[in-house]
Amino acid sequence: MINALTGVGNDIAHDLRTPLTRARLALERGRTHAATLEQLHEVVDKAVAGIDQSLAIVTALLRLAEIENNRRMAGFGDVALDEILREVCDVYEPIAEDKNVALGVAIDRKVQVWGDRDLLFETVANLVDNAVKFTPAGGMVRLELVSTDKTAFVRVSDTGPGINEQEREAVLRRFYRSDKMRHTPGVGLGLSLVAAIVKLHGFRLIICPPPGGRVEILVSTGAKGPRPSTSPNRASREA
Repeated sequence: MINALTGVGNDIAHDLRTPLTRARLALERGRTHAATLEQLHEVVDKAVAGIDQSLAIVTALLRLAEIENNRRMAGFGDVALDEILREVCDVYEPIAEDKNVALGVAIDRKVQVWGDRDLLFETVANLVDNAVKFTPAGGMVRLELVSTDKTAFVRVSDTGPGINEQEREAVLRRFYRSDKMRHTPGVGLGLSLVAAIVKLHGFRLIICPPPGGRVEILVSTGAKGPRPSTSPNRASREA
């Protein structure tokens, strides 16, 4: 446990140091070399971006701690899952369009679940954000809600590289960044948040093998309150 905590602490220090160092260097160089107001604005914008990235890391870690300690369960209530999917699609449609990625949503019927609406929105948004981010231009991302009387699947699929079997557990670790993620924005906490939120709700996270990317959340619609969840690897084998 001590070794694990030390490792997490080192990861946090490393990931915070980089954006903070960039912000400090930008301000230092700007103070020395900026000759016009436009140049000064450019320097400040770069520094603000670095600070924002640091704050995003801290905020994500605080949310993970809050979720893992079950502090958000007091806000549970009836949530229209179909509405969340449509809202996420509306938010990411222009982002996908800018990247020349087709984003579509398919919902077979309305679905009510018991949970925290904000956290469920964040979960679906994280999955769609990853899908759009790693899908090449000209590709496609599809958001689906398929349901029966007692269960429902939230499925996010794309024509990107997907997640291979060796990385299915690793991608859920905090700050994990595979080789294909090195040159994309992010801090490696998105799927950690997804896994924590899914576990809090008693749902099941399924990471499917390539070709293409596909992540599914198996949702129970028949009972109020979370039930024990299955590990991602076991769930993916059952899919």
